[in-house]
Amino acid sequence: MSISSEHYLNNRLNIGQALRMRNCLLCEARSRDDFCNSCRNSLPHLSQGICIVCSLPLQESRICGACLANPPAFDRSIAALKYMFPVDAMLQRLKYGASLAMARVLADLLIARIDSSSSLALPDFIVPMPLHPNRLRERGFNQAMEIGRRVSKKTGIALLPDVCRRIRHTPSQTGLPWKEREQNIRGAFICEAELEGKRIAILDDVMTTGATLNELAKVLRKRGATHVSGWVVARTLRDTGVTAPL
Repeated sequence: MSISSEHYLNNRLNIGQALRMRNCLLCEARSRDDFCNSCRNSLPHLSQGICIVCSLPLQESRICGACLANPPAFDRSIAALKYMFPVDAMLQRLKYGASLAMARVLADLLIARIDSSSSLALPDFIVPMPLHPNRLRERGFNQAMEIGRRVSKKTGIALLPDVCRRIRHTPSQTGLPWKEREQNIRGAFICEAELEGKRIAILDDVMTTGATLNELAKVLRKRGATHVSGWVVARTLRDTGVTAPL
């Protein structure tokens, strides 16, 4: 290969790399990913020392005392991040700013957490958390569905968008005391599919008390699901001072 040809190819390669560069979503530095390395490392990742069921921090055992004393209807949960800045802002931009491109970003963060759970037995299906038709009309889309599309595509796990429906238009969970959320969401879902022997992952954007996840898990259990997990982008911790809606 001549020197001129090699120089030409190197220039083409450099141009191609430059075109693939983008701005970090948080600091706007040039990056080949959604986040620069510094911002990605500073995201509020959950530590490994968490309850495998509810994803709340704990010191030693794999399951916290609350989940042992009162086991929920779901078997485990995976949360990518803590619900605090800047994750809360990204989720609110998706939900209330209709920034659907943010669904891909959030989905990729969740996928990275799923991939890091090497011992995780993958589910047969993903079920996005349903929205009531009234809320769906107001917002125009279901954020869990949008995130779920990306997760389904990247993992190869089939998405079941219509097997469960939300039939009660309950008041927002935001602002309700923790103990009242379970009562507020009771009887809100129905599921019409036969799921005998299936492993299901319920996908949602935020998990706060786990009441919404638990209620849908109960319905899936009644339809025959043998294992139900919660896959969420963010987990609210009691000490973050940030209120999440679910």
